[in-house]
Amino acid sequence: MANKTKKKRFLAGIPPWIFIGAVVVLFPIFTFMITENLNRQKENTVRLLLEKGTALIRSFEAGTRTGMMGRMRSGFKLQRLLTETAQLPDIVHLLVVDTNGVILAHSDLSQIGKKYGNDLDLEKISATSSEQWRFKSYPDGKNIFEVFRRFAPAGGPMGKQHGRMMFNPNSKHHMHMQQDVLFDPQIIFVGLDMETIEAAQKADARHTVVMGIILLLIGFAGIIFLFLTHSYRTTKASLSRVKAFSDNLVENVPIGLIAVDDNQKIVSFNNVAEAVLGISIEKAIQENAKEILPIELLNQIDNPDIKQGIVEEEIDCIVQDGRSIPLQVSATLLRDEDQTFLGHVLLFKDLSEVQALRREIARNQRLASIGRLAAGVAHEIRNPLSSIKGFATYFKERYPENKDDQQTADIMIQEVERLNRVVGQLLEFARPINISRKPTSIAAIIEDSLRLVEREAFKKNIKIETRFLSPVNEVFIDPDRINQVLLNLYLNAIEAMENGGRLRVVLFLDEEKKWIKISVKDTGAGIENEELAHIFDPYFTTKPSGTGLGLAIVHNIIDAHDGKMKVESSPKKGTTVTLFLPISNRGES
Repeated sequence: MANKTKKKRFLAGIPPWIFIGAVVVLFPIFTFMITENLNRQKENTVRLLLEKGTALIRSFEAGTRTGMMGRMRSGFKLQRLLTETAQLPDIVHLLVVDTNGVILAHSDLSQIGKKYGNDLDLEKISATSSEQWRFKSYPDGKNIFEVFRRFAPAGGPMGKQHGRMMFNPNSKHHMHMQQDVLFDPQIIFVGLDMETIEAAQKADARHTVVMGIILLLIGFAGIIFLFLTHSYRTTKASLSRVKAFSDNLVENVPIGLIAVDDNQKIVSFNNVAEAVLGISIEKAIQENAKEILPIELLNQIDNPDIKQGIVEEEIDCIVQDGRSIPLQVSATLLRDEDQTFLGHVLLFKDLSEVQALRREIARNQRLASIGRLAAGVAHEIRNPLSSIKGFATYFKERYPENKDDQQTADIMIQEVERLNRVVGQLLEFARPINISRKPTSIAAIIEDSLRLVEREAFKKNIKIETRFLSPVNEVFIDPDRINQVLLNLYLNAIEAMENGGRLRVVLFLDEEKKWIKISVKDTGAGIENEELAHIFDPYFTTKPSGTGLGLAIVHNIIDAHDGKMKVESSPKKGTTVTLFLPISNRGES
């Protein structure tokens, strides 16, 4: 079945015009060659027979001359010489006629005296000494080659010859010639048997035709071979380009790709698959998929629904280092143009960032809902707080002699102010952040904001360090908002270092010079891993007196600048907060 398919593909790969063109070009050439060869063979045969007939005539004439020279002793008998000469191989007949066509001597005695050669111009033939020939057929279908010319046994000039015609006493048909008799010019005919020659001609013709056909087929095959060679080279070059393109595509496609053949061997494994699964390409190629791939991916290959088309699922895949990675997997069958099964193809994408974005969107939606709720509640709370603060101040001023009432009034006033600050932060968090960009020296902002916390840091024995690793020109930011962000980060860092430490602020550009990076690092208590994911949530705080809105507001301000924040922390080792602010000039908003 496979051989038939390959043969079918081979023939199908040759365009029909190649066969037609080869026939149109080669057939006339080889037909001409065969015809020329047959004609040449025929010419050679005629020449051979003509030479043979001429030699026989000349031999007969020589014998006649010799016989005529010895006539004095016993007399010369032409008929006897003719009959004996006719006994030679391949001679069908030998005869001599006069210019009137009367047979004077014949190898068949019964033909003497009859007419022969009336269809020829005997007068013209007798006037020349050159040999002539023709093909002649007997009534029984036998073909002969006949050579004839003027008969000149004496070798004298054209015209009359001396001789004597005498009848043999034993037969009226026999005759002999003596020198003293005059007679008219004569023509000699030699008929040669062509049976052997015709058999040889037929054999040669068959051989020529067969060789011509063989050469035609060889030429035809040569043209096809040249075409196939050219097609092979062209196809090979195209396949090389396609392979280079496909290999480059497989290697650089931004999703993982794994191809498994029908023997469960991995035949393709790209860089993304290597990075996601933690399996090197060298280790994976030509290995059994069941021994290399995670069971979650193998289950996609064994999914019975794959026979109906592409199977798409989101799975949690356990990779070699034990991590669980969310993947979006597409699995399908791999078939050729004849729908023969070749294997499976797996395409998968790491959904870790997608899920993080989903969580961020959900968080932002929650925060938006909380903000709208908080804004309404804050407005309702501020009015009672103002009243409470007013009554507390009134009672404090009316009863100055009662120290307990004074202390209670002070506590009430302080708590009202604290609640008012919380409500103010809540309103700030709930309102959209409005920023006013202008060209600002970010290094100056950092230095000015650090001066505001120097005294607090000095009290707690905290050393402040600054490092400006890259020269940064002015950027378009809201200096007041960025100053608010930095102060919030400094104060959080100082509060985390109760027993002293080091506060380091580093300013630098990224390698592509698209972002300004400000890193604020402390050596404080750090943040637990389970708490790190919630530090930007409103009202999430680990401080006894914190409101949980500071970092949430910081996050909103950075977002309003089209920036990013990254927090890294280790318990008891400290925390690093990195701000990413874009360099591009976006103008004022």
